[in-house]
Amino acid sequence: MRSSKKKLGARAPLNEKTIVIAGASSGIGRAAALAFAGHGCSLILLARRSQVLAELAAECLEAGARQALAVQADVTKPETLDNAVRIALESTGKIDIWINNAGSGAVGTFEEIPLHVHHKVIETNLNGYINGTYSVLPLFKQQGYGTLINTISVGAFAPEPYVVAYSASKYGLRGFSEALRCELLHWPDIHVCDVFPAYIDTPGFQHAANYTGKRLKLVPPVFRAKRVAKAMVRLARHPKDAVNVGETAGVYKAANALAPALFRRVVTGIMDNYFSRAKPATIGSGHLFQSGEKGTGVSGGWLPEKRPMRGSLLFTAGVAALATGLFLFQKR
Repeated sequence: MRSSKKKLGARAPLNEKTIVIAGASSGIGRAAALAFAGHGCSLILLARRSQVLAELAAECLEAGARQALAVQADVTKPETLDNAVRIALESTGKIDIWINNAGSGAVGTFEEIPLHVHHKVIETNLNGYINGTYSVLPLFKQQGYGTLINTISVGAFAPEPYVVAYSASKYGLRGFSEALRCELLHWPDIHVCDVFPAYIDTPGFQHAANYTGKRLKLVPPVFRAKRVAKAMVRLARHPKDAVNVGETAGVYKAANALAPALFRRVVTGIMDNYFSRAKPATIGSGHLFQSGEKGTGVSGGWLPEKRPMRGSLLFTAGVAALATGLFLFQKR
């Protein structure tokens, strides 16, 4: 009986699945919630901002969700994640997919960013994912199936200057997932899926701590959060270990692997050049320690409504050419 239930749960159609999304209130998490809602899923939405979550839950129901519950939670507080598991079980009797997505960042030179701020970034981005997994994995084993989706970053393969703690957390997450897969070799219906987005149009910089004294801006090309959400829906249907989102994700990974010293000089030069010209901005910890009212949408406003700017496409082509050049240089 249990074996048949396990097989049924693992192979259930998407509209019968229960999905928990940590970090659902904005950006990629919000895009994922709306994408799964459109497929008729049951949703448990987690974030610190209860009012924003309540509004999102209503929006998800309008979009077609079978059920959408807003649960206030902080990924740095494991008891709130245990509570989310309890609520999911009480409302739907299972959890099919758990998405670790909450994230934060602090921008500035390593020594200018206060040490406790570095620690908070690690606590949210790395420990938060460990906490979420720790809460749901026993249930997955009890069920005999389940899919864990981790939103990581191309920054798990390519270093990013002036966000050292963020970079450390993303490299750490990649190791966390790979080691966890080793432990789950005897659980073929429990999957750990990593998503490695390139630079995505989200309100992330509206939330980030900023110790540069300069206005923060994403390096183009920038891709839409809906692309990441679509990748998550595909993983929910057909789990796999890792997917890249955005054409430049693979290019950055390859460039750093082929010529790391040159890659470091290029990316640091780009950032230094930007900060030398950027407009002034207030120094502060952003939403790192407590949630705020800014940045509640899917988009951060970096892209036009319709198609990416031509300049972004040209930049993508330029990065691809750089990677090809680095490859040829290594072969000499």
